[in-house]
Amino acid sequence: MEIINTVERLKQALNALRKEGKSIGFVPTMGALHHGHMDLVSRANAECDVVVVSVFVNPTQFNNSSDLEHYPRTPEADAELLKKFGCDLAFFPSITEIYPENWVSPRVDLEGLDQVMEGKFRPGHFKGVVEVVSRLFELVLPEKAFFGLKDFQQVAVIKKMVEQLSLPVQIIACETSRTEKGLAMSSRNSRLSESQKEEALIIYRTLSQAKTDANRFSPEETRTKAIAFFETGSLKLEYLNIVDPVTLKDLTTDWVQGASMCIACFCGEVRLIDNLTLV
Repeated sequence: MEIINTVERLKQALNALRKEGKSIGFVPTMGALHHGHMDLVSRANAECDVVVVSVFVNPTQFNNSSDLEHYPRTPEADAELLKKFGCDLAFFPSITEIYPENWVSPRVDLEGLDQVMEGKFRPGHFKGVVEVVSRLFELVLPEKAFFGLKDFQQVAVIKKMVEQLSLPVQIIACETSRTEKGLAMSSRNSRLSESQKEEALIIYRTLSQAKTDANRFSPEETRTKAIAFFETGSLKLEYLNIVDPVTLKDLTTDWVQGASMCIACFCGEVRLIDNLTLV
């Protein structure tokens, strides 16, 4: 595995690989890597000749300076994990490499996908996501890019961005990786105590209960029951929505295929998100 810090070296390495006819798979990350990320790397390895992983904590997608400051950074451990799981090129760029003075962010009409849920509670977040992912795609030019469905709304936004910009990359959405007890794997989990990790299991229990309830109740009734169930735990709910998987619009009376429940909440100071397809 080669660790790369500059755009120039990344392009040299990728050009050489393309001349050999190699297909490029790409996994963009913000580091603090865990086995959920490695599941994406393994999937990329299975489908592509070369795997590129970027590790970059993108400042433009944080609307909370404290959240950015406390976001876990573990570059040495990240590099070791990537080497172990078969990454070929590990890209650890600086902010100036990603955002040079002359770079202009593309204009993308997300058609309202950025105005609900995460977009509502984290204004500007998805503008930052579009900026960094479009820039990384521009640099890596992958055939396929792999994203975890834990960030359900982000996947929808990136698919819309690819469509709007007519980018030649296939977005592969991969199932959420979970601990044995059901907690969605997240870099933020490193900030939780063991007792908090137990408390946070109410998230997955709520989602699982809602999946059962969806067989008998309307989306609105299922949501009401899910909120009541969630509130038997100790976490603070920010939002709980049942949405159309494409438009992300709230569902109330009728179910659609792929309807998903999305949750954002706080476990102490740590903000956690999760989701599950209900029907």
